[in-house]
Amino acid sequence: MNTTERSPQGFEEQLLRDLSAHVAQRAELASAGRTAGRRTRFLRGWRLAGALGMAVTLTAGVLAVQSMRFGGQSPPRASASEIFHLAADAARQQPELTARPDQYVFTESLATIRDLPGSGPYRTIRNQLWQSAGGVAYTQARYRPETDPNGWSQLKVLRIDDPLDPEKELEVFPSPAYHGDLPTDPDELLRYLREHPVDLHLPEGADEKAVYGGESMPYTTARSMLDGYVPPRALAALFELLARQPGAVVISGDVVDAAGRHGVAVRMPGVIGGNLDLIFDRDSHVYLGTRNSLVRDGKESLYSAVARLRIAIVDRPGQLP
Repeated sequence: MNTTERSPQGFEEQLLRDLSAHVAQRAELASAGRTAGRRTRFLRGWRLAGALGMAVTLTAGVLAVQSMRFGGQSPPRASASEIFHLAADAARQQPELTARPDQYVFTESLATIRDLPGSGPYRTIRNQLWQSAGGVAYTQARYRPETDPNGWSQLKVLRIDDPLDPEKELEVFPSPAYHGDLPTDPDELLRYLREHPVDLHLPEGADEKAVYGGESMPYTTARSMLDGYVPPRALAALFELLARQPGAVVISGDVVDAAGRHGVAVRMPGVIGGNLDLIFDRDSHVYLGTRNSLVRDGKESLYSAVARLRIAIVDRPGQLP
């Protein structure tokens, strides 16, 4: 289908300078009425949101933030555990969506990302993703530069990269994007996630027993489910479970996502090679998305972050809610 039917001190200051320059440049381009002169290529790091392996490697996923403020002087108002419990309360108030295995979870997000992990200008892209609710079909996506409202790409089938060869793709379907069978009690959810870890598609020879049997694996699986759809009561249990993970901290300062929503960021432990922050609305504590940073030679830099704009259940790729 080709048509659509519908931290270290100083790190935050440097990110603020980089992103401020990026946002200022976007404003200047918009006021001048210019658009991007070429189609944005699809980033290989955005292969699939459902099989990330976030405790092992950092990827951009399909989510990002347009602008953020870091380094506020006031201390966090609440602990990470308290933020997660507030997020659980907010989750219970959300309307519930239902899906058949043959349907798709549609998500739309606004992404700012660099082509190269540690350098290069930031680019802002609007991304629409159709993930198989039952894990019975490949994910499909389309995207456009935010400066070009008419620059939508054609639908593209996304496959998971071969961990031994990034130029090759695995002929396997992703994990289901609709998580309607999750327990709604945190203790039962923990047992379930231990027995049903997300497939990390580890390279041959990796110590699977050590990875999948590790204490952090249930939390990794829980975070991976945020890329799809989790019903309200199960989402509340998921956040209550994440509240138990030792080492999570609230990042001081305000975060402003691509939609202009002010948030609070919780930095999750156990990510090798960088950091993963979950972002929640500052007032309602509704989950907004993520931001990812990379650490190279002792220096940390922003790679991507997330502003999820909407989520729905549809019948086929290319269909809009």
